[in-house]
Amino acid sequence: MSTLAIEEQQLVKPQTNLSAAYRVVLFVICFFSTALGGSVSTLMSVYLPVVVKDLQGAVPANEINAISGYINAIFIFGWAFGGFTWGVISDKMGRKKALLLAIGSYGVFTILTGLMPTWWGVLCCRFFSGFGVGGVLVTSITLVSEVWPAKSKAVIIGILSIAFPIGIFSAGLINFIVSSWRSGFFVGAIPLALALIGALVLNESENWLNYRNDIVNRENPLNKLLSKSHRRELIVGSLTFGTMLIGLWAIFSWLPTWVQSLITDHDAAKERGLSMMCMGMGGLTGGFFSGWLVNLLSIRRSMVICFAVCAGMSFILFKTNTTFSAAVYIEIIILALFFGASQGVLSAYIPQLFSTGIKATATGFCFNIGRIFTATAVLFVGVLVSTLGGYGNALFIFSLVFIIGLLVVLFVREKAEGEEKAKS
Repeated sequence: MSTLAIEEQQLVKPQTNLSAAYRVVLFVICFFSTALGGSVSTLMSVYLPVVVKDLQGAVPANEINAISGYINAIFIFGWAFGGFTWGVISDKMGRKKALLLAIGSYGVFTILTGLMPTWWGVLCCRFFSGFGVGGVLVTSITLVSEVWPAKSKAVIIGILSIAFPIGIFSAGLINFIVSSWRSGFFVGAIPLALALIGALVLNESENWLNYRNDIVNRENPLNKLLSKSHRRELIVGSLTFGTMLIGLWAIFSWLPTWVQSLITDHDAAKERGLSMMCMGMGGLTGGFFSGWLVNLLSIRRSMVICFAVCAGMSFILFKTNTTFSAAVYIEIIILALFFGASQGVLSAYIPQLFSTGIKATATGFCFNIGRIFTATAVLFVGVLVSTLGGYGNALFIFSLVFIIGLLVVLFVREKAEGEEKAKS
């Protein structure tokens, strides 16, 4: 049977000898380290005007926007590079070591960001902060997927998937409480404390230990990942996660400006704010309930629904609204619900495609290959919008990637079923 038949069976059996209390501790460490990663990812954007004034003095607004683009891009590049690198480290050195080192990494470089006297130092620290955050997102999902019981695994991974966006919204709270940007970046001390606690209380994944104890399995995970036997799963995983990620990034990034483009008679600060609140709350709700959706319908059906609804709602939202109305809020909420659900569903789906020896490496690759494209596009937003004929058209054209993802899911299922029939 093909590993791409998207069913509830798992390639690796979860550990059954762990207590409920241990799993709670593991989940808490993974959840808060991921949430803090979300805060760190947004913290520079929140403090940016203050940081620019401190390091460069008074600069025009357009220059601040350009600086913001470069800083966000460097963080995302670090995130993508870290997600893949820490996946390799996790398969070579173990889940526990990789997770805790990644947490410690972004904690250290977040603190160092607040101590940097120059932009070059800030950029360097932001890259390595992203490097650590990318590793946490991959290694936490990998570890949880290996130790959690199959019955509740999808639910737990779905809840874990909302930790990052919760952290993004929490960055505003940090800014509200701590006015000094340099002091604000000392929030990096919290992940460092989590890493130290984890070193004392967490155990290595039994599945990984059993795998590595067999000398036959000590081949470099990169060699296995790029072998012909895993190529198909790698392509499918990258396309399904990457297409959703690209569409999500485009809409999340450009939605406020698109809303403003519909309202030409005043500054639409209220409408922009409410739109982003609808996007955020819809995404959190969808992610939280994604595990129950998987248990109710199966992973494959859940993915089909997520891609189909995201494609359909993108067309309705960006091609049928020429003026702003209350209906826009409803459409955004529906779209965001399935955005959020997709993140939980895909986080449960990707790791199960691969065996223990390459699970983290492959998951890191699939999670982050699309992020390379999004990081590059950050630098050319203005050019893209101008070329594609405005924000509405640009967003709709970007959302066509959901159709690619939908076709991949449908094609994979057909092929898997065909192979199954051929074998029977």
